[in-house]
Amino acid sequence: MRIAVFSTKSYDREYLDRFNGDAKHKLVYFEAPLNLDTANLAQGFEGVCVFVNDKLDKATVEAIATNGVRLIVLRCAGFNNVDLDAAKQFNIAVHRVPAYSPHAVAEHAVALILTLARKTHKAYNRVRENNFSLERLTGFNIYGKTVGVVGTGKIGEVFCRVMLGFGARVIAYDVMENAELIKEGVEYKTPEELMEQSDIISLHCPLNKDTKYMINKDTISRMKKGVMLINTSRGGLINTRDVLVALKQEKIGNLGIDVYEQEEKLFFHDLSESIPEDELIGRLISFPNVLITAHQGFFTHEALEQIAFTTITNISAYEDGKISGNEV
Repeated sequence: MRIAVFSTKSYDREYLDRFNGDAKHKLVYFEAPLNLDTANLAQGFEGVCVFVNDKLDKATVEAIATNGVRLIVLRCAGFNNVDLDAAKQFNIAVHRVPAYSPHAVAEHAVALILTLARKTHKAYNRVRENNFSLERLTGFNIYGKTVGVVGTGKIGEVFCRVMLGFGARVIAYDVMENAELIKEGVEYKTPEELMEQSDIISLHCPLNKDTKYMINKDTISRMKKGVMLINTSRGGLINTRDVLVALKQEKIGNLGIDVYEQEEKLFFHDLSESIPEDELIGRLISFPNVLITAHQGFFTHEALEQIAFTTITNISAYEDGKISGNEV
């Protein structure tokens, strides 16, 4: 098949080309994101391959359908950026990568927690300036803390087990409880109980109409003073303005995010020579107890291999009229 691959970086080309080694599919790479303004780039292609910040709303889906596109292949698990009703209306199949490496994202969430808890990012910068003082670097143990996990799918399940290994009390909320995790010691709670009891809250759920802004001034009001909040899922789970107020009031003691609700204009780009236009991200960066990484949680060798393999497999399955099992 002839596939237009959008929002590509060097690593996308490297891994996709490797798993398309026999050149069965003609992959044409575009650095530009896919949206209504760039939909004409899909002319002459049977399918498009997209990532988290490509916008496939109804207008864009209609435009690429007019151009002959019959397949949307996501290089990610989430599909909140695709209008599925429009895809169905225009007879476009949608495939995703449901599980590339849950360990990669779960371990990144742990990295954010440990960095904030032990202030290793600050210590690193100090030592590089020959400052070996320990003043204001006091941290806290994970052992014995209550860690609240919102969403116990594949990533949340791995994260729960890691936290249990630290000796934390792990509580969770999900619409579907995991019986194996319960056997291992995870306690399922209501959302309200989780917010009230947790010292650390980590989000591992998809973004949809029910989870949009699930972290807001009302849910924050239920949290313990000084709570640590971690988000490696989707930026839209958090109302950034409400979180900024909570940081200023010291209600949230630490914030670690790998995603941001307006990230499509920021993440995956080098803006070091630019003046940031996003006021909220600038305010977040100014807080000493905020740690931001730029959607890096998936970014391991193992995960990139699985993403590329599954993406190429999805394209081949569609072309051959087979069921991949990854249809949305």
